[in-house]
Amino acid sequence: MNRLECQLCPRYCVIPEGGAGDCRVRVHRNGKLRAVTHGRPSAIHIDPMEKKPMFHFLPGTAIFSIATAGCNLHCLNCQNWQLSQRGGEEMEVIYRAPPEEVVEMAVDKRCPSIAYTYSEPLVYYEYVRDTSIIAREKGVKNVLVSAGYINRQPMKELAPLIDGANIDIKAFDERFYREVCGATLKPVLEALEVMKEAGVWLEITNLVIPGLNDDMSKVRALAVWVRDHLGAETPLHFSRFTPMYRMRNLPPTPAELLVHCRQEARAAGLRHVYIGNQPGVEGESTLCPRDGTLLIRRFGFTIMEYHLVDGRCPVCHQAMAGVWT
Repeated sequence: MNRLECQLCPRYCVIPEGGAGDCRVRVHRNGKLRAVTHGRPSAIHIDPMEKKPMFHFLPGTAIFSIATAGCNLHCLNCQNWQLSQRGGEEMEVIYRAPPEEVVEMAVDKRCPSIAYTYSEPLVYYEYVRDTSIIAREKGVKNVLVSAGYINRQPMKELAPLIDGANIDIKAFDERFYREVCGATLKPVLEALEVMKEAGVWLEITNLVIPGLNDDMSKVRALAVWVRDHLGAETPLHFSRFTPMYRMRNLPPTPAELLVHCRQEARAAGLRHVYIGNQPGVEGESTLCPRDGTLLIRRFGFTIMEYHLVDGRCPVCHQAMAGVWT
């Protein structure tokens, strides 16, 4: 039987003619592999940039967001499982939007950037790539919101087209990746290094699940890795878990646990550590790491105050790492 090996992600699925890979959207047809969701998004929204979350990338702007079905991880706690854990042929075709139309819609809605988000954009790789090329030509920025589970070579080819990315590091723990996500950590770290080398603005999210990935030694190890490999200015977001999908038996993350994680990461040397999905607690706002001046005050996804001047602190004039214009 004619089979093809998919070399997009570390699973290296061997797919027979007419079959699909583990992600359920990459299909072998006529001797070629292609995501059947190309041009067929299952979700189109306009979001605040802070929802991604991207706090140092065009804050306060709207971002045109698209997603298709499919994912190459199978996290038991998935927040978007209705979309990510379904195959391309299972989803009702609500939209037909080839790459050029996606960019046209973003421009028409006056969104300065496009997010490939919600499910796992790396499994609809060609759709992201083709849209990103056109977006670049039109002056629209590209933002990847992903778990980063991809092989080095396809990441190297895509990274030059991406302006910003929020990558979800599930835990700094291979066992967690195997048991909870059905994947491995090392390729994610390698993909981050590739993006860093390509000049992509990076932000990291870690969803803190009580009792599973909240060991403070692992939290500190994550922060140290980000500091040493991506830079101390790289924003790290600790996000609140809510019971979902196959982890409805666990409690939501207590606010005090998120605060503790933030303290550990700051003690490890990271300068911009945030708390997400928990409006009203410390860690939503951006402060100048040199003198503590309030630069951006947030409540949830809303910016309440903005004091940066040309990307600099208005008091000490320190330039803040990020993409501000």
